[in-house]
Amino acid sequence: MLHVGSAVVTAAALLWGTVFYAQGYVKLAGVNAGLLALGAVCFWLTRRGHTRAATLMLFLVIYAVIVFDALVLDVPSAAAPRSMHQYLLGLAVMALLLTRDEPRWLHLGLPLLLAGTYLVLAASPYGLPGAVALPESIRVPGGWINTTLALAGLFAAVHTLQADLARQSRLQAELSHALLAGEMVLHYQAQVAAQTQVVGAEALVRWQHPVRGLVPPGEFIPLAERSGLMLPLGDWVLRTACQTLVSWSRHAETAELRLAVNVSASQFAQPDFVAKVQQIVQQTGARPDRLELELTESMLANDLEDIITKMLALKDHGIGFSLDDFGTGFSSLTYLRRLPLDKLKIDQAFVRSLLTSPKDAAIAQAVITLGHSLKLEVIAEGVETQEQRQQLASMGCGICQGYLFGRPVPLAEFRTQVSRHAAAAQDVRQATALPLSP
Repeated sequence: MLHVGSAVVTAAALLWGTVFYAQGYVKLAGVNAGLLALGAVCFWLTRRGHTRAATLMLFLVIYAVIVFDALVLDVPSAAAPRSMHQYLLGLAVMALLLTRDEPRWLHLGLPLLLAGTYLVLAASPYGLPGAVALPESIRVPGGWINTTLALAGLFAAVHTLQADLARQSRLQAELSHALLAGEMVLHYQAQVAAQTQVVGAEALVRWQHPVRGLVPPGEFIPLAERSGLMLPLGDWVLRTACQTLVSWSRHAETAELRLAVNVSASQFAQPDFVAKVQQIVQQTGARPDRLELELTESMLANDLEDIITKMLALKDHGIGFSLDDFGTGFSSLTYLRRLPLDKLKIDQAFVRSLLTSPKDAAIAQAVITLGHSLKLEVIAEGVETQEQRQQLASMGCGICQGYLFGRPVPLAEFRTQVSRHAAAAQDVRQATALPLSP
């Protein structure tokens, strides 16, 4: 994940060095303005949830500025060796930290690019043709400043990396303890059909930390994946969800609700996954036709044949499947027609811009049409306004999920939500059934 604070520190250190060179080369003032604009754009992208794009933009632009300075303004001489390239070492360490949750090609590729470029610039006196080397009266003291700042940046990056590793180790120990101590809880978010009728829910895991309070999943799910704790956590979520279904079956308002449970790639890849799910369903006494397992598109890039075989085996026992975040990952109509799915979920990224982006609206409409043509139910995630809901309804999407209908809440509060929605649905039915006045 991109930490904006660390990114700003890195950009600020680079600005300090380039400002010194700007004393002798006025055009570099544009570089400084560009870096400030870069920080603003990265902050905006991060707030919009595009952390990978912000990470790449940040490092690649700063990388380009360093290489430009090193090859055009900082051509080494006998009196003043090259110094700008030294920033690349600290930047490489920071890249290793900030991309830790990204795919391997980015997590390792970006630091290797930065370190490799450092090696080339350090071992070569090369400068671009037409380079405008600054006077040695500026470059000699500038080299001292750049070296000092680069070493300080490298020290700060290594210290941050060490502190992060210590924090991750501590969190891993706390997460392992939380699984044993019963600190994990499930929250439930309603899935609502026409006339505000709740037809199901999605189970979302939360960590009720004794000191930090409710820890959001974004902070511990990636850690659970990296540390191997995702398997016991996933088993706990599935068992608890099945126990919830048993509890719901005792009440008329919730007896027919379906409950969706997210399944990780590491869970699904286990050879005994099918047997484990069947065992949990049998042991808890849950109705398998009320249980729905949610897959993500990224999972389908693995062993598709194995995934289909396991899905078919579980479908034979009545368990349903939905495909989450459709359109944001490994999208392919080829696998879509082969998977034994029951539902498609429109990603909230498209729903968020539904009313302002014709392209996102077109994608949402295409997903709905595709789902209907394949005889699949379609659910829209992240619905927050009545306008979004009405637009989705006009497109043919009959089920919505989002803050408009309620946030994820504990089990007792969810039952209250169901009762409230049931009462509202009854009022709508009664109002539409009233005879017209003569």
